[in-house]
Amino acid sequence: MELKNSGQADLGGGPEGLKKKEVAVTVDGKTSQVPEGTYVVSEFKKLVGVDPSKELDEVVHGELKALDDNQKIHIKGGEIFISHARQGGSS
Repeated sequence: MELKNSGQADLGGGPEGLKKKEVAVTVDGKTSQVPEGTYVVSEFKKLVGVDPSKELDEVVHGELKALDDNQKIHIKGGEIFISHARQGGSS
């Protein structure tokens, strides 16, 4: 039996709510199909195969937007993400 992805917050109440539309996202130049919905960033990273020790940024209007591992993101399809080594200290 498959375990439900704990990173998804909006699965719906009934059995029909468990089947989410798959959408395309791009992570580090690689396109992946993921269920549309809301994710905690740390769980989304697991889903798309990003090393948990790396930071994940979203490309928004041509600029990088840093994502905290504990924040929620809503995936609608077409999002672009870039992972990178964590930056230590001040920049």
